[in-house]
Amino acid sequence: MTNPNLLRPDASDCDRFLFAPVGEDRNGYVVTVLSTFARLGLDPRNEASGLAALSRSVARERLDRLLTGFSDVPALKREHGATAERLILLLPERLRPRAAPSHDDLVAGCPSKPTLPVFWLLMILLALAQILYFGLAGAGE
Repeated sequence: MTNPNLLRPDASDCDRFLFAPVGEDRNGYVVTVLSTFARLGLDPRNEASGLAALSRSVARERLDRLLTGFSDVPALKREHGATAERLILLLPERLRPRAAPSHDDLVAGCPSKPTLPVFWLLMILLALAQILYFGLAGAGE
């Protein structure tokens, strides 16, 4: 079976959370968490990563505050707490460090791309392999 993320190489562990419905807006359209964060002027992936790095109770409180301030979905005025509780369960489980998380830990809560140093290390190794191969092949000419 093929990898479902093959066509979306930037897919992350937080997709279940980000694409979960929050409710319907005044026009009857389903609004997702991703759309909610975007309408609030937040970066959806960064916000989801930050929530995933927090403890479940702290993440629920933060999400509840965000949903309370979101007025595009009328039903959230009554159901923001229950909606936040339901949505937090969709965040990926993380092993949280015992010490307070750093800023890098919060951003890395839902990794979506390989880290940059690994990429450059592979590029350097590839360049060395090419130099050795072509350098040895052309040495006798």
